Amino acid sequence: MKSFRPRMIGVSAAAIALIAPLGLSGCSSRNGEEPAASSTNAAASGGCPTTPVNVVVSVDQWGDVVKDLGGDCAQVTTVLASSSVDPHDFEPSPADAVTFTKAQLVVVNGVDYDSWASKFAATSAPDAPVVDAGVVTKTAAGSNPHLWYSPSAVVAVADAVTAALVKLAPEGKSYFTDQRAAFSTGLQPYDKLLADIKAGAAGKTYAATESVFDYTAEDVGLVNATPEGYKTASANGSDPSPADLQAFRRALADRKIDVLIYNTQTEGSVPEQLRSAAEAASVPVVEVTETVPPGTTSFETWQVAQLTDLAKALGVAG
Repeated sequence: MKSFRPRMIGVSAAAIALIAPLGLSGCSSRNGEEPAASSTNAAASGGCPTTPVNVVVSVDQWGDVVKDLGGDCAQVTTVLASSSVDPHDFEPSPADAVTFTKAQLVVVNGVDYDSWASKFAATSAPDAPVVDAGVVTKTAAGSNPHLWYSPSAVVAVADAVTAALVKLAPEGKSYFTDQRAAFSTGLQPYDKLLADIKAGAAGKTYAATESVFDYTAEDVGLVNATPEGYKTASANGSDPSPADLQAFRRALADRKIDVLIYNTQTEGSVPEQLRSAAEAASVPVVEVTETVPPGTTSFETWQVAQLTDLAKALGVAG
């Protein structure tokens, strides 16, 4: 992934044009794989009491959440489920467009992060309700789009998805209610870590190579000490100036930053230089990822692993 993001590209004309002729000829996920089967939450009792709902999710950050909420009563297909593809640079294929044609429910991040998905939903699945995380959380256009890192957004989107599933399959109301409760139970280690870090490290400073983790950092009371020039360049998708980089290095060297948040999925020399500067100054580095890393079993395990590292870096006992 690139360290400084261009704006989300639009849906390609070829993809839009091929939706109609391809019609309902088939539903496949990226790279020709079959749609991902929904996961079963063991806390929900019994099998699905109704016909599973076909759900299309734009990105895997929300895909894992939806699978937990839907359990056996949702057939979930995540369009962009590869950690090797930068979501900001993703150009959907005609096959991705066709994926939406069988959707009964669409879940997107919004806030211009996956605008291609919203366009496909409107074109290919006009009757399917759309749960848009940006709309659900009333996040303004141009804001930080990495909403899955906002604990309150995760709760709000989970509630919205559950409500949509119940409306589409009312016979499964009790099942979906149980799944939602089990999801909350599964998040207890995540919630505890958030509370522990806030209690033990609120007011400490952090800087970040990208803004992906900012919502979580804000939630636990950390102060963003990323130099303003660097933040502005990153937000605008441009390269930081030499002065911006020097200011960042100086802040690290002077120990004005308690922890560096480093997105391991970025490319380029700038993040690597900043990591080296942090290590040289003995500033702890906490690795995070924008998308779900390979081998991760759930949203909760992904987040807990990162929060555990953050707690350790900040000297917060688990």
